[in-house]
Amino acid sequence: MAAAPAPVFGLAPEWLLSRGTPVADALVLSHPEQYERLSAACPEAAPTAVLAGDPCFDRMLAARPYRERFRRALAVRPGQRLVLLNSTWNSDSLLGDGAEGRGGNGSDAVAALLDRVAAEFPVDEYRFAAVLHPNVWHGHGPGQIRAWLDRARRGGLTLIDPLKGWRQALLAADAVIGDHGSVTYYAAALGTPVLLGAAPLDALDPDAPISAFMQEAPRLDPAASLAAQIEQLISRHRPLAGPAVFTSSVPGESAVRLRRLFYSMMGAPEPGRPASLKPLPLPDYEPGTVTVPLHVLTQVIGPGRIALGRWTEPPGVRSGEGGEAHVAVHEDTRDVDQLDLADVIFRDGAPDDPRFGSPSVWTAEVLRRHHGCSLAAYVTGPSECVVRVRGEEPLRLVAVPAAGTEGVSGVDPAAFASALYAWLATGSHEAVTADERLARAVTDGLCVRTGSRLHGVRVVPLPPLESVG
Repeated sequence: MAAAPAPVFGLAPEWLLSRGTPVADALVLSHPEQYERLSAACPEAAPTAVLAGDPCFDRMLAARPYRERFRRALAVRPGQRLVLLNSTWNSDSLLGDGAEGRGGNGSDAVAALLDRVAAEFPVDEYRFAAVLHPNVWHGHGPGQIRAWLDRARRGGLTLIDPLKGWRQALLAADAVIGDHGSVTYYAAALGTPVLLGAAPLDALDPDAPISAFMQEAPRLDPAASLAAQIEQLISRHRPLAGPAVFTSSVPGESAVRLRRLFYSMMGAPEPGRPASLKPLPLPDYEPGTVTVPLHVLTQVIGPGRIALGRWTEPPGVRSGEGGEAHVAVHEDTRDVDQLDLADVIFRDGAPDDPRFGSPSVWTAEVLRRHHGCSLAAYVTGPSECVVRVRGEEPLRLVAVPAAGTEGVSGVDPAAFASALYAWLATGSHEAVTADERLARAVTDGLCVRTGSRLHGVRVVPLPPLESVG
């Protein structure tokens, strides 16, 4: 005898009835297909159904014009890609690791995925953030979640507030790695490329639209390069029609329909003013500062032209890539032993922060303290930094504004410091001296390539007063 099908979550009698009577006076649905499944799963509750759309989805649709603001709030630079990791709350989720069924705790899945992110994605080309279901936070506790993700956060990962910030992050994302949770489905409904890291079809109602989506959407291949899969996902993306259609059959109408329902239930007339939803607020700024040691691979590809990639794990041998490697470390790193091994030490802050004297004073102090360091860089803003090469006077590196960037550099200015280090270090292998290369950089500037993007950099001597702090 075949086993009875599992109850449909949210539509079965155990959720909707009390002693055979509907517990709700009105059950809000966003699409007529939900009514059909409700009528089959719990016909007693069908008379309470009201088609009123999806206010959550409507708020995201209304906030689409502010996508660039949300990206800037997450410190996503022009040309950089934001990948959002999303996990729902059960053992079949992206980060669930079979916790309930196999006695796991989710940490293995977290570590495996984040290790791949650290090793495969250059920090100047990709930005990562994570949205975890509130039940994940509640089930494991905030301390455990932050402990599991500690190194990833120091590597630049931003943990998004699961109640207040996830919609804005979803609008900002270029791609989502997710599972069968609602956030992943909303991403697909917005037309964002989605890669399924988990797709437990047996846990879903086979008649639900999300089940069809799980069968159509591309799936993560654990044996293949994650970076290559994301590149392919974005470049070949074609939005699936189902999610946008089935998320709401009346997009933009939920405020009107819900207010009409609420006032009718109270037996009161509606206000004369138009019904509206609260706009999504602009989130607090999340810098995503990288404080783990950065492994930098550089290649001088022409006079003053340097190709550069920075990773939070050693990149290893990459096909078609040669060049030199060095280590760049943020002064606030927890890996303090790496400061004495660093070729480049950097930090970021206000140029007039009295705690550091001035960028010129700070760079001189760093080089005195760390004898193995060749270059110190103080990032003073989104497009510039002050650097001091050992034995030289300080210089300011300033990004040359690119069209459409509104003066914000497409790369972290600390990368300019690594490019200058690479340009000067190459002089030891050729007849041109490091001093001559430095003079050429001041005269002609630098061109830094990260991935397929080029960034012009001016190299400017500091005025005497700034040089002495």
